[in-house]
Formats: sequence, C-alpha cells, structure tokens
Amino acid sequence: MKRGMGLLVLATILWGGNYICGRYLSEAMPSTLLNTTRWGISTLILVGLLNLNKKKLPIVTMWKEFSILGFTGIFAFSTLTYMALGNISVSQAGMISSGIPISILLFTPFILKEKVSMRAWIGAGISILGVIVLFLGKSGVAALDGSLLGNVQVVLACLAWGIYTVIGKRYGKKHDSLTLTAGSALYGTIFSAISCIGTVEPSMVSMNGTAWVSLLYVSTLASVGAYLAWNAGVKILGASQAAPYLNLLPVWTVLFGILLLKEQVSFVSWLGGFITILGALIASVNKEFISSMLHRKIAKDTQM
Repeated sequence: MKRGMGLLVLATILWGGNYICGRYLSEAMPSTLLNTTRWGISTLILVGLLNLNKKKLPIVTMWKEFSILGFTGIFAFSTLTYMALGNISVSQAGMISSGIPISILLFTPFILKEKVSMRAWIGAGISILGVIVLFLGKSGVAALDGSLLGNVQVVLACLAWGIYTVIGKRYGKKHDSLTLTAGSALYGTIFSAISCIGTVEPSMVSMNGTAWVSLLYVSTLASVGAYLAWNAGVKILGASQAAPYLNLLPVWTVLFGILLLKEQVSFVSWLGGFITILGALIASVNKEFISSMLHRKIAKDTQM
C-alpha cells in the first residue's frame, strides 16, 4: 500500500518538474517546437515499451481515438502550458493548474453521462472562485506584461486536459493505457509538428547546457517516467483512491518555483491558490479514499 502511495507522489513530483524545465525552455525554443521534440522522443520510448510487451500500435484502425486524445492531451495541453510558462511564473501556473480535477468534473456528465455529487459541484464552485482570485494576484517575476494571457493559457490547458482525461476514460474501457498513451503521443507530435510549419525559424532556437538537460527531462522522466509511476500506483491503490493525489501537483510546482527559481508569491496569489486547491480537494476526495485512510490509521494505532 505504501509503495502505491509513493509511486503516485513520485509521479506528481516528476510532473511538477516539467513546469520548471518548461520555464527554462520557454526562452530556448518556441513552445510548438519544444512540444514536438519532447513528444517525438517520448513516442519512440513508448513504442519501444509496446514492442517489449509484444504489442503493436494500431496507427490506422484507431486513428479517431488517437487524433482526439493526441490533439487535446498532447498538443493542446502541453503547448498551452509551455506558452503560459513564457508569460507567468511557475508558481502561478501551478496554482491555476490545481483546477484540473475541476475540469475533469465539468466534462464528466456530458461525455460519460455520469452523475456528479452535490459536494463535487460545491468544490468546483470554490475552486473556480480561487482561480478568479489568482487572476487578480500578481506573482513571480513582477507580473510580466503577458500575465493575463498566461493565466488564460493555463486555464485553456486545464480544459484540454479535462477533455483528454474524460474521453481517455471512455476509450480505456476497450483499450490498454499504454497503447492509448503511445498512440496519443504519436498523433500529438504530428499536430505539434504541423503547427511549427511557417512559424518556427532556426534563429528562434538558443539552447545551452541547462536547456538540453531540461529537454531530456521533459522527454523522459516527465513523460514516460511519470506515466509508468502513476499507472503502477493506480494499479495498486485503484483509480478512485489515486485521483486525490493529483492535488499534490500544484504544491510541488509552487515549492519548486520558490526553491529553484527564487520566485516570490504575493498574498493574493497564496490566497487564490489555497482556495483553488481546497475546492479541488472537496470535489475529488471521495468517501472511499477517506474510509481507506481511516482504516490505515486504525490499523497503525492497533499495532502500536
């Protein structure tokens, strides 16, 4: 059980590191080229894992599924996130990204036709209020001129990830997660590559040592490594108990932003981040998760 929890925490830490590296890379290359390179490398690794498991990637027969997932989760989400990191601080982006569980919640009844509890809707409302407060706050590098644009880009990225997650859940009933992820990565890379045509020039690329290390990180640990850790953790604990761990992502991004990038967060941004995370927790922490944590506490107290 502890191993499953550790894997889920590790996955969120690796995803949190993606924001830090994205910040460094935002000055080294255009976001579309970064996303193309990142997922191009990740696709090769994922296809290699499929081959090791003696599975083939149905590129043609599943073109519809891969196109939708690739566009929303790989192209739109990642590109918008990297664009935002060129306009706002990692801390601000991480706080707004804590609304991802709410985005998933909003699309669930429309796409999966599943009922959403009143408690979850209340949590969603609180989280949305927190995002509004975040829009009013100024953090990081003295409120860059593009801060409003950056905030909007993160919100759009959250919506894209919500669609990707909910649709992926539907497709996941018929196909394994590794195949879906590899196919999504391939098609997402193609969309990213197309977006580079006519918009990216060699003069826009300025790589240094830190940028190369960051690119290696986002292409391996933040993509494949986090994916493997998350799915292994979900397999041990179950999807319902794993979902609340996503709320750790904004915690890591803010912490990394402060420690590694020396970012300063305003009081209004702290307040907005707290409200957003609180709302997400209320919406995503289910009875099964709480019951499981209580059972572990009782079992631990009994052993003492």
